[in-house]
Amino acid sequence: MIQWVIDFQREIYLAFAEHINAFAGDRSWAAYGAFLPMGILFGALHAMTPGHSKTILATYLAGSSASMARALLTSLALSFTHVTLAVLIAVLSLPLVSVALGSVGRAPLLEGISRGLLGLIGLWMLWRALRRTGHHHDTGEGAAFGFMAGLIPCPLTLFVMTFAMTRGVPQVGVAFAAMMMMGVTLTLSTVALMSVFFSRQLIRLFKTRPRLIANTSRSIEAIAGLILVLVAVREVLVR
Repeated sequence: MIQWVIDFQREIYLAFAEHINAFAGDRSWAAYGAFLPMGILFGALHAMTPGHSKTILATYLAGSSASMARALLTSLALSFTHVTLAVLIAVLSLPLVSVALGSVGRAPLLEGISRGLLGLIGLWMLWRALRRTGHHHDTGEGAAFGFMAGLIPCPLTLFVMTFAMTRGVPQVGVAFAAMMMMGVTLTLSTVALMSVFFSRQLIRLFKTRPRLIANTSRSIEAIAGLILVLVAVREVLVR
């Protein structure tokens, strides 16, 4: 399945390259605009491949007792940061590439910052769970988590922007990146909503036992926080 997704992505990317070259020659938005919706499919499929913080997103939401609305906001913040950061790096490539990018399509410095911040979120969740008191999860926390998790720039967006800029048409790269972001958001939002849904179903199983629900909720949050801390430590130490 993953191999099929990767192969299909390659076909879309090659088609995009052809349309970029055509636009650079005739500057026809009509022809390019007809192809742009493929960017949504491209982004959705791309987000299905390994990476994109899907596991971390699901872990955080399962342990945070988030509402459906906050889960959507968190996934949107993650998608927006993930794609937009790649666009900004491409546009500001001269001052940033040598600092942020260690190899093509990766940003080790930003990845380290992202995982370090997520580790702090994990420690906060652990501390909150161990206090054994009720807690409230606000919208700002979810948005902040999405931003931190999205600090790893999207490599394919970076490639698309770089390709468009080398052809002298960065505007079509930005347009395609916007479509990609919509596709990435669709996939990550699905992951977020499923995480919240299954977390709620688990809690409903213990609905008649309030104390068990409270203990289970704290345990899930503690486990989620511990996982975030361990992932952060592992990602930082292996660099």
